[in-house]
Amino acid sequence: MGEIVKFVHKGASRITPKVLSGIQKKLPLLKLEFNELQDPKYPHLADQLEFLADLVEDFAEGLTEDLPYVTAANAAFALVYAHRQFDLIPDSVPEFGHADDSAVVRAVLIEHERVLAAYAEKQGKKWDAISIDP
Repeated sequence: MGEIVKFVHKGASRITPKVLSGIQKKLPLLKLEFNELQDPKYPHLADQLEFLADLVEDFAEGLTEDLPYVTAANAAFALVYAHRQFDLIPDSVPEFGHADDSAVVRAVLIEHERVLAAYAEKQGKKWDAISIDP
């Protein structure tokens, strides 16, 4: 998981406030896209992406003042990565297409667990249901 974490950190370091604002504008479309994601190998991925999208949206709208920018940037990178048409493993590859997307999302969830669990609680969501390892 160490290499994935480094990959996420590098990608998240490029999430400036301006980039985050651009992502915020695309969140409704991203949420629709993630909602349609159906992969039995990664059954929790869609819910995890929706959770991160809600977090990024709340952060961008100033509703989560206690949330560190680095957490929002990592979450935003995970959303952008999952949306990309060309990633490390093409989504069209049977059984493995979402493995890289899931790994990126899991890295964010694990590394920012304390902050994300607190956010989930404030939102009335069960952290255990979000953080389940698919």
